[in-house]
Amino acid sequence: MENAFIKKEKVRFQHVDYAGIVFYPRFLEMLNNIVEDFYEEALDMPFKKIHKTGGIPTVDLKIQFKKAARLGDELTKYFWIKKLGTSSMQCGFKFEHEDGSTCLEGEVSLVRVEFTEGRDEIKAGPFPDEMRAKLERYVIADMRF
Repeated sequence: MENAFIKKEKVRFQHVDYAGIVFYPRFLEMLNNIVEDFYEEALDMPFKKIHKTGGIPTVDLKIQFKKAARLGDELTKYFWIKKLGTSSMQCGFKFEHEDGSTCLEGEVSLVRVEFTEGRDEIKAGPFPDEMRAKLERYVIADMRF
């Protein structure tokens, strides 16, 4: 998957339920982890920095679970941008097992927001030019699972 941001994650005891498979909310945490890593590693904008003046909240999420992940599995997580707007982006993601089979896949929409002084209000704000240039490197508009 050219242009995708890629990270590996091992399924740990903290991720699984009594049956030994990943409890679905843990997958959402794993997704948030790759978004956070993407911002820090690909954009050089760690959450610690961007949360001083704004954020990048999730406004829409679609996910399809295809195959269970078990304790000890190593998943390869892919994250890319399908559509880049003025202040929002629609992103694709896919988690694969070591054998290449799909664990889960989906789409997440993220919006860049800015806080007003005092953090009383939050409003959408455009991606700065430097950030947009970095984001454009990860656009894969026609990605098919």
